[in-house]
Parts: sequence; structure tokens; C-alpha cells
Amino acid sequence: MTATKKKAVRRAKKGERIRQVAAIPFRLNEHGDIEVMLVTSRTTKRFIVPKGWPMKGKNGRKAATIEAMEEAGVLGKTLKQPAGTYSYWKRLANRFVHVDVIVYLLEVTEELANWQEAKRRQRAWLTPADAAMLIDEPDLSTLVKTLTLPGPMPPGEA
Repeated sequence: MTATKKKAVRRAKKGERIRQVAAIPFRLNEHGDIEVMLVTSRTTKRFIVPKGWPMKGKNGRKAATIEAMEEAGVLGKTLKQPAGTYSYWKRLANRFVHVDVIVYLLEVTEELANWQEAKRRQRAWLTPADAAMLIDEPDLSTLVKTLTLPGPMPPGEA
């Protein structure tokens, strides 16, 4: 368990809210429609987005980018502004803790054939509506279903 996760779990045991960061990998298909990538969780095999604990010395956007590479095997450009937030109950060894998640959009430029968690996770490209139906967390489901990309940005803004 990383030091950051241990610290978050200690805070959660005191009743404090804890936070994570997540990425929603996306691409545009041949018709110009958005598709999102979901991955399965390691233990329950439910469909989720890549997410994890904040990383010491990294901002939320950078941490979300790293999580997407480790959990989904995707590389790309993570947009500066968060796409939104959601909350869920995380299962720990002997309790559940309430977690707030800041979500970033990651425009996928490359899918790796082999990546850190390839043997433990499945990944799937889906329309936002189909992805939303597979996600158990209601707030995340709504965020994915209503996903909109920001308008054109000046170079260097993303």
C-alpha cells in the first residue's frame, strides 16, 4: 500500500472525506462521435474508469494520466479542466469509505498492446450511453452519459 493511500485510509477512519483522481479515456470514431473506454476493476470485475490515489509531487491531471496508462494501457493528452466529480463508497479490507473523485478527460492517441495491469483488467470502447449503463456508481454513470467535450481551445491550452 502506498504512503498516499495509507494516509487517505487513516483520514477516512477518522470520518474525513478522501479523494481520488480518475481519467475518462475518449476518442472520436469515424463518424465524429465520442467513444469512451471503460476498464474492469481488479477484484469485482465491474466496469469503471481508471482511477487512483493522488500522487505525491503530481497534480491531479498528471496522476489521472498515469492511472490511465497503468490501468487501461492508453496514452494521450489529458485536458486541463476536470470534466466533473463523482462520489462512491470504496470497499477496504474491513469497512467502506466515502471517496470523492475528480475526473479528467484523456484524449487517447495510443493504445498499448501490453501494459502494467493487462493481465488483471479488460478494457472496452463504448458509446457514452452504453458505458453509462454498465457503470454501477450513479454519479459516474450520469457524468459519462452526459459527457461533452470542450469547444476548440487555443493551441497549448489542453
